[in-house]
Amino acid sequence: MAVEILMPALSPTMEEGTLAKWLVKEGDVVKSGQILAEIETDKATMEFEAVDEGTVGKILIAEGTAGVKVNTPIAVLIEEGESADAVVAKPAAAAAATPAPVAAAAPVAAVAVAAPKADGARVFASPLARRIAKDKGLDLTKVAGSGPHGRIVRADVEGATQVAAAAAPAPVAAAAAAPAAKAAAPAGMSAETVLKMYADRQFTEVPLDGMRRTIAARLTEAKQTIPHFYLRRDIRLDALMAFREQLNKGLEARGVKLSVNDFIIKACALALQAVPDSNAVWAGDRILKLKPSDVAVAVAVEGGLFTPVLRDAEKKTLSALSAEMKDLATRAKTKKLAPHEYQGGSFAISNLGMMGVENFDAVINPPHGAILAVGAGVKKPVVLKDGTIGVATVMSVTLSVDHRVIDGALGAEFLKALVESLENPISMLA
Repeated sequence: MAVEILMPALSPTMEEGTLAKWLVKEGDVVKSGQILAEIETDKATMEFEAVDEGTVGKILIAEGTAGVKVNTPIAVLIEEGESADAVVAKPAAAAAATPAPVAAAAPVAAVAVAAPKADGARVFASPLARRIAKDKGLDLTKVAGSGPHGRIVRADVEGATQVAAAAAPAPVAAAAAAPAAKAAAPAGMSAETVLKMYADRQFTEVPLDGMRRTIAARLTEAKQTIPHFYLRRDIRLDALMAFREQLNKGLEARGVKLSVNDFIIKACALALQAVPDSNAVWAGDRILKLKPSDVAVAVAVEGGLFTPVLRDAEKKTLSALSAEMKDLATRAKTKKLAPHEYQGGSFAISNLGMMGVENFDAVINPPHGAILAVGAGVKKPVVLKDGTIGVATVMSVTLSVDHRVIDGALGAEFLKALVESLENPISMLA
């Protein structure tokens, strides 16, 4: 039976994407696991795999098409002797009004066929799963599907036994298959009002891409819903700078060069362990306290930013963190990160010190409990231990805190642990 390949949801928050490139053409025979296309989300370009085998009968969405809604039919897969005309192609613009049989919830092709159930309803199964079930004499109405929204795939029927039909998920209701409602547009003046205001001035209009829309929505959500408060500390960097220079001389033969940011990442990871109650996220009606230190670091890219996450950062050496951060930042700039590499974490770092900014306040990235804004290290007059005036390299940091998750005293305790690590950097090697 000819079936539709649907625009997949490549991350939990994806609502639409750009069909960047087709890697197959009409008439090509594809096998399970073969890469069909490259899909651009608001954050990354990801490969899209076929779940089943068949022939590409018709491509419904041309490559380069932006704003393709999740669950929109993008191509038709047919079996031998079939015609793509067996499937009623729905234009992308109208697809949202007529949800497809199933939705992809992972970077694999959402391809399904409907087999009749004994009671006249339908159960969704892939063509390959249907053929295997027929060979094994399995009743598909008795097989629980593990695919998107209960769809039966090859793995389900290969090791399946006859199970109670009640255990199998019901067919997807239209309401469940429909794409999630778009986040409300940020409050403020309407586009029409602003355009009228500048009607007599020269300007270039820049349409919002998916990344910028997402940033606008999330930052508006953050400032409207998160009760921010701010804690500030100055950190003397002279000991760290000397220690870093010494380490880099020893690491030069290995091609490793540690940055100040690498030390900050490590210090934050250790502070989250030293003050475990600060290693937490807001989960709507509860707080989740994490055990590992999963630290996100803001990376500026063209048109926006990514926050790749260094997982288990407290366990990694400075050189390992440095290498991983360089890799994540490089791939972030080319939008080659997978969703699991930039989602999650409990804490974030935003460092503008390398751009000469001395201090600033960062906006919390929900559901994180806090974010550290890092300024530039600047030589300043300071009072030395003996009471005399001297000069030190001082870095200003600001901790933006979600008051629902972290109270003032707890935030101050975290900053104290952070300062102790950065002003005594050899302790980070223990």
